[in-house]
Amino acid sequence: MQRYRKINYLDFSKEFSLHRKEYLSAVERVFKSGVYILSNEVTEFEKEFANYLGVKCCVGVGNGLEAIQISLMALGIKKGDEVITTPLSAVATTLAILAVGATPVFVDIDENGQINADLIESAITNKTKAVLPVDLYGQPANLVRIKDICRKNKLFLVEDACQAHGSTFKGKRLGTYGDVGCFSFYPTKNLGAIGDGGAIVTEDPDLAEIFREIRDYGQKSKYVHVRFGLNSRLDELQAAILREKLKYLDKYNEKRRDIAKKYVEKLKDIRDLKMVLPRKIDDSNFHLFVVRTKQRDKLQSFLKENGVPSLVHYPIAIPDQPMFKGKYKGLEIPVARKFVDEVLSLPCHPFMDSNDINYISAKISNFV
Repeated sequence: MQRYRKINYLDFSKEFSLHRKEYLSAVERVFKSGVYILSNEVTEFEKEFANYLGVKCCVGVGNGLEAIQISLMALGIKKGDEVITTPLSAVATTLAILAVGATPVFVDIDENGQINADLIESAITNKTKAVLPVDLYGQPANLVRIKDICRKNKLFLVEDACQAHGSTFKGKRLGTYGDVGCFSFYPTKNLGAIGDGGAIVTEDPDLAEIFREIRDYGQKSKYVHVRFGLNSRLDELQAAILREKLKYLDKYNEKRRDIAKKYVEKLKDIRDLKMVLPRKIDDSNFHLFVVRTKQRDKLQSFLKENGVPSLVHYPIAIPDQPMFKGKYKGLEIPVARKFVDEVLSLPCHPFMDSNDINYISAKISNFV
C-alpha cells in the first residue's frame, strides 16, 4: 500500500520558482517602459505567437470569450443568424454567440468529445452563417472535414482553440484551420497569463485590422471611432509574461504528452474506465487528461480522500444550463449528456513526476 501523497492539480508556485528571474524581468520591462496598454510588449507577443502558429496576423484581446465575440462581430454575424457549435465546452463559447445576438445551434459530439462533423450539415439552415468547433481538452476536432463543409456551404469557420495552444492536426497547428482562430490565456491554459488574456489569429490582414478596431472602442485612430467596439485589450504586463512562457510551450507540452502516455499505459487494462484520447496521441497538448466512468462521483470522492484532486469538464451540457431553461428541451444530444455524467479530469501538468502518476494510477486501480 502506497503512503498518502498530496498531489497538486496545477502547480503555479513550482513554475514560478523555476522561472522567477525571467518572469520578474518581464514585469520590470513593463514598469520601466512606463506604458501599460497596447505598446511594445503586446506588439512583439502578437508577432511571436503568429510566427509560432505559422499565421500572418495575431491580435491580442482581453480574454478568450471576447476573442470569439470580436471574431463574430468582425464577420458580420448578428441577430437572426445561426452559429453551429458543440454542446460540450466552457459556456464562454456559447456566450460569445449570444453576445452578438445570434442563435447557437447545438449538434452532438463524438466518442472523443469533439463536435461530430457528420452531424453538422443536417443542422445547416438558410440562417446559418458560421460553424464554431471547440478543440476540447486540447484535442483536435475533425477540422479538415469541418472546413470542407464550411467551404461547400459558404460558411465561416471560427475555431475555438482556447484549450489547444500547440496542439496539431495533420501537422498543422490548431487555431489555424478556420477563417479565424481564437485563444484564451487564462492562467490554467498551457500558455497561461497571470490574469485574463486572449488572442485572435487569421491569415486576413484586413480582418485583423477590424479586430484591432473592435478591441479598442472601435477606433481607427485616436478618438476616431469607425464602428461599434469593446474595451478588450491584452495589457502589456500579460503580454510580457506570455512572451517568456511561449519559449517553453513546446517543451512543457511534450512533458504533458509524456504524462498522458504514462497514464495510458497504467490505466489501459482497468475495467469500467475509458480514456478520452485523440485519434493520434501526439496531436494533443493534453491541456486536460480525461477519463470516463459510470462511477465518476464515487471515484472523485475516493481520489480526494487520498490526496488527489480532480475536476469535471463539464458537469452540465451547455443547452441544459439553467439559463436556457426549456429552450432546448427536445434537443437530441445523447452522447454529450452521457459524457457530462461520466467525465473526470485527472492532474496533468508539466511539473508532475513519475511518482505522482504511479500514485494516482494505483489509487484508481485500488478503487476499481
